[in-house]
Amino acid sequence: MMFPLARNVLSCLRIRSIQQIRARQSHAKHSPDFHDKHGNTVLARGTIFCIIAWVFTTTKIGIEWNLSPVGRVTPKEWNDE
Repeated sequence: MMFPLARNVLSCLRIRSIQQIRARQSHAKHSPDFHDKHGNTVLARGTIFCIIAWVFTTTKIGIEWNLSPVGRVTPKEWNDE
């Protein structure tokens, strides 16, 4: 009972396959839009901006990264009192 109902619903929706969609898009005239003209430039500039921001942040906030305390920390004298 459910199978014929589901089949009827799916046939009414006219679901196109990915191959059909790509075939229709490949035949259409493609005019360059903003992303075609400037996409790689915007991506490169955004990447450079993020790298510079992270380098600035990690060098200016004063965190000492993964420095070993060996040789820098001296134990206190034992107090027997």
